[in-house]
Amino acid sequence: IGSRPQKRREGGVETLRAIPWIFAWTQTRLHLPVWLGLGAAIDNMFAQGKGEVLQEMYKSWPFVRSFFDLMSTVLARADAHISEQYDKHLVPEELQDYGVDLRNKLAQTIEMVLKVTGEVNLVDNDRVEKRAIEARRQYLTPMNIVQIECLKRKRSGDPSPSLVDALIISMKAVAAGMQATG
Repeated sequence: IGSRPQKRREGGVETLRAIPWIFAWTQTRLHLPVWLGLGAAIDNMFAQGKGEVLQEMYKSWPFVRSFFDLMSTVLARADAHISEQYDKHLVPEELQDYGVDLRNKLAQTIEMVLKVTGEVNLVDNDRVEKRAIEARRQYLTPMNIVQIECLKRKRSGDPSPSLVDALIISMKAVAAGMQATG
């Protein structure tokens, strides 16, 4: 579904271009590359007694405010429950602990971003965006469930062209609903 090859050369995950890597994490609603490490970094700043400085920077510095408002939006689009469904149905059991760990880190990041912004819930500072995310969520969830089922069938060897069509439509639907491809 892209304009370029998925990989720069032969090999595993390490050879993926950034676009399909980000696209995949967006599709599963985890958005991992956007936030991974941020929660731990903010937590570290608070542990060092620098949290109030970060909160003041959020209030006073337009760049910092913009960064955290964008993070709040991305985190509001994330859905740990949907991500867990991908793991449950598509990830080997021996690897599922990684997903649990990542969802815990997502929760920590959300907690830390809320601590900096002073929001009670994500995107409280942007009611229009919050309503848009909430309105799209009810349509996105069934598309993710369809996508999970299509991927499961594809992996089990179903060669049906209609299955491939359904998978592509689900990918496009999720990308449209997320208003991002990655």
